[in-house]
Amino acid sequence: MQKQNLPVVVIGAGPIGLAAAAHLVERGLEPLVLEAGPSAGSAVRDWSHVRLFSTWAEVTDPAAEKLLAPTGWVRPEGTTYPTGGDWAERYLQPLADTLGDKVRYEARVTGVARAGRDRIVDAGREERPFTVHIRTSDGGEERITARAVIDASGTWSVPSPLGADGLPALGERTAADRIAHRVPDLKDPAVRARYAGKRTAVVGSGASAFTALALLADLAGEEVDTHAVWILRRGIGDATYGGGEADQLPARGALGLRAKAAVEAGHASAVTGFRTEAVERDGDRLVLVAEDGRRLDAVDEVIVLTGFRPDLSFLSELRLGLDERLQAPTALAPLIDPNAHSCGTVYPHGVKELSHPEQGVYLVGMKSYGRAPTFLAMTGYEQVRSITAALAGDHEAAERVELTLPETGVCGGAGLFDEPDAAQSDAGGGCCAAPTTPQIGVGAPAASGGC
Repeated sequence: MQKQNLPVVVIGAGPIGLAAAAHLVERGLEPLVLEAGPSAGSAVRDWSHVRLFSTWAEVTDPAAEKLLAPTGWVRPEGTTYPTGGDWAERYLQPLADTLGDKVRYEARVTGVARAGRDRIVDAGREERPFTVHIRTSDGGEERITARAVIDASGTWSVPSPLGADGLPALGERTAADRIAHRVPDLKDPAVRARYAGKRTAVVGSGASAFTALALLADLAGEEVDTHAVWILRRGIGDATYGGGEADQLPARGALGLRAKAAVEAGHASAVTGFRTEAVERDGDRLVLVAEDGRRLDAVDEVIVLTGFRPDLSFLSELRLGLDERLQAPTALAPLIDPNAHSCGTVYPHGVKELSHPEQGVYLVGMKSYGRAPTFLAMTGYEQVRSITAALAGDHEAAERVELTLPETGVCGGAGLFDEPDAAQSDAGGGCCAAPTTPQIGVGAPAASGGC
């Protein structure tokens, strides 16, 4: 079979993967979406209680809307803010249902390579199709042949650890029963009981940490002895709480102000310049120890919101060009580096910046950003629009920019402001610069928090 008759395999049935499939269909190309979970947006459903800080108008893709229109689907009011659950149920699942058998669930990709060629072999490499190995829910294995591969698997499955050096802190693994890496759903009785009346350390300084602090502050108003300890690797300055009223994503600015209010009300206390080196048991509680020897008073629980990182293990037989720091495509990394850029200065980009030495393979969505936390859903939609145009041979459309990103208000960059005694200011840097949850679309104006 000739390569052009093979499907384009899309890894992941999340927002960007499904948008890629919609654009492929629009271009007359055959997609095959492989989703490890049992439904569309499986990762999004894990934070279904969290409200985005982007509106519906900013988190739906135009090609997807065109595909959905004949089914009678109508986009929810564009100026309102969906939760993750809303996004999955009211947009992602209907889109996947419309794609029908072009989406396969419980098909986990375990490897991608050139058919008959490992990464060492040059001869005839570019003429060979891709082979995609999957594991099914019953433990079976399959091999799928593809003309191209678009990896939109995201970073949700690989949260960054507590240790300030990027590795788990000493004792972190053995204390895993008391350490969470997700914004808690306090409407769940079991989760609420875990944090009610408890002292909880929240580690991180981005939107997810703001959300957790705001939620715990609300809980503290209802449950006596509930308190959060906010652990920052840096100092506190004018921009610690984000852009506030200056943020052109108003809900994100409001989220930071809620976190600030939690601290000022005494529901949370901040510990600055604390770079965690070890976790020690103190009976049923945990003690965090910093690199400089400081020891926090014991806490009952720890919520680590220090970002996520890409899983590159199943791509090891491909020749990827990745930045040595961010693990993002080499040409994209300088544009998104939080040491140098705010979200508002990230140039909209496409196939040119996302190409690799291995032609025909693309990392898109949050995975394309590697460890950079500045991703927005609309950026991913522009990525797949450009890539699918290139795959269809429409190079003029592939090179055209069709996206304007919002400015972000007050920002601070991770490299500079990760110094323990440095306070954030509005003097440049990256808006989502602190290690934090990669921002799928955005985070929350309402009590349910942000992402």
